Amino acid sequence: MLYKRTHMCGELRIADVEKEVVLNGWVAKARSLGSLVFVDLRDKSGITQITFNDDLGEAILEKAKSLRSEFCIGIKGVVKERSSKNGNIPTGDIEVFADELEIYSKSETPPIYVKDDDNVDDNLRLKYRYLDLRKNKMQRNLTFRHKVVKCARDYFDEQGFTEVETPILIKSTPEGARDYIVPSRVKNGSFYALPQSPQLFKQLLMVSGTDRYFQIAKCFRDEDLRADRQPEFTQIDLECSFADEDTIIEIQEGFLKKVMKEVKGIDIETPFKRMTYAEAMERYGSDKPDTRFDIELMKLNDLFADCKFEVFTNTLKDGGDIRGICVPGGAAEFSRKKIDKLVEEVKHYGAKGLVWIKSDDNGISSSVGKFFDEAELQAILDKCEAKKGDIVFIVSGTSKVTYDSLGFLRRRIAGILGLLDDNQFNFLWVVDFPMFEEDEEGNIKAMHHPFTQPKLDELYKLDEGDILGLNANAYDIVLNGVELGGGSVRIHDRELQAKMFEVLGLTEDDCQEKFGFLIEAFKYGAPPHAGLAYGLDRLVMLLLGEKSIREVIAFPKNQNAECPVCEAPGIVEDSQLEELGISVVKEN
Repeated sequence: MLYKRTHMCGELRIADVEKEVVLNGWVAKARSLGSLVFVDLRDKSGITQITFNDDLGEAILEKAKSLRSEFCIGIKGVVKERSSKNGNIPTGDIEVFADELEIYSKSETPPIYVKDDDNVDDNLRLKYRYLDLRKNKMQRNLTFRHKVVKCARDYFDEQGFTEVETPILIKSTPEGARDYIVPSRVKNGSFYALPQSPQLFKQLLMVSGTDRYFQIAKCFRDEDLRADRQPEFTQIDLECSFADEDTIIEIQEGFLKKVMKEVKGIDIETPFKRMTYAEAMERYGSDKPDTRFDIELMKLNDLFADCKFEVFTNTLKDGGDIRGICVPGGAAEFSRKKIDKLVEEVKHYGAKGLVWIKSDDNGISSSVGKFFDEAELQAILDKCEAKKGDIVFIVSGTSKVTYDSLGFLRRRIAGILGLLDDNQFNFLWVVDFPMFEEDEEGNIKAMHHPFTQPKLDELYKLDEGDILGLNANAYDIVLNGVELGGGSVRIHDRELQAKMFEVLGLTEDDCQEKFGFLIEAFKYGAPPHAGLAYGLDRLVMLLLGEKSIREVIAFPKNQNAECPVCEAPGIVEDSQLEELGISVVKEN
């Protein structure tokens, strides 16, 4: 019965030779050579080779020969220097000659290989996640995440923040995505919602005098999934009283500097660059620009007012835009087949097509060459600062279509050209977001949320009817083209809050129904306050160089928002539904 280990499997080194040790773990690999048995023993820290020989006696040797992959065992033995060293693992200079063996539990043949380069189907990985998590990479990811969270708790504690838990069962409030709702048994016909964020409660904590709040907060959104999105996710959430935008940004730069130093071993320079939303969209076509490479958007409207290409002239007549990007050295890289693939991809962003112009040793060629002479094509290339060997891509349409399409395209092309360095960390603040935007039906909605404070020196725009021209005291922290988090200065003045609700078309009854408890609290002396929330999963994913947040969450959902391990969501008993006063209409 060997439970009490002396070392983890990945800890032993040449300095430990001749020590007697006890190790516990899982069999990663077993090889029997008759009078010798070699076992790679694995735990979360790594692998150590264990050697069983015929000096042990027939009983223990036969027991060792019975070992198979994923048996859970314990051994006692002496550390020896290996005659044939393995430079691929940290423990490769030593092995442990075992004199005792305990099999804690046997394993059937695993349905997936427990090794980092298994190339197994993602659905199988998620179904047998408890086996997938045995991989050294996955254990490293979980440990890394733990260190980021610990760093957050230590840093914000040092900065005077108090960690406070806010409710999970709350009232449904409009926050931009569908709520997950939970029926009430004691009040049939009424429902709780799971929080999309702790927004209203953290503002109440400011009214309460908590001064500086933070929380590692679980949040829930019923929305379509993708690589960096899950129905339940985690935020590093915070709020400060008597704070403005500069206060929040300074605190957060200190946090990120600490994380990068302590968890990644990298010194980053602060303060980070700040860029307005308007500049980010105009230069990069995105409010979360990746600045690791220099491809930028160029507005080309003035070149096409009187051209023969009706697609462009009709776009301008309809009030749209024509924009392009120049890809240095891209003429040779992008064949017609590759361009056709890009054309199909940008269609997902509303673009009806993709015009290209190449300049190479054969001269100038273009997909719209029959509409423009060589001088006109050269003028376009000059406007885009293109040189021989470059290719220019052009999209026309509404501003949103050109921004979204080229914003996607510049990053897609950078990936193809190998310009996205995962070891380069470009932090950026995007500031001065619009207060409002229009939805697809033309209705006014808050770009962030209705509690964001508008620029107070721009309130005259409301009186002039320039609602969409009003900017907000809002800010996002961006890393390598991904929004890590966002926040804003909040409205603390009741009259200003009422004005913002009015712009959004909310009646007094609407406001009382949706936000009444916050409005009531603001009657009793609300301090100026501001805050921010990070996506913890995204932050960890980026720092590890992973492509999906599923790689940094222990038990994630799949793309159908299902948990393959416990098979949630599932059917409940009719008696449970009756107790809740709920009937289910089953699909045919």
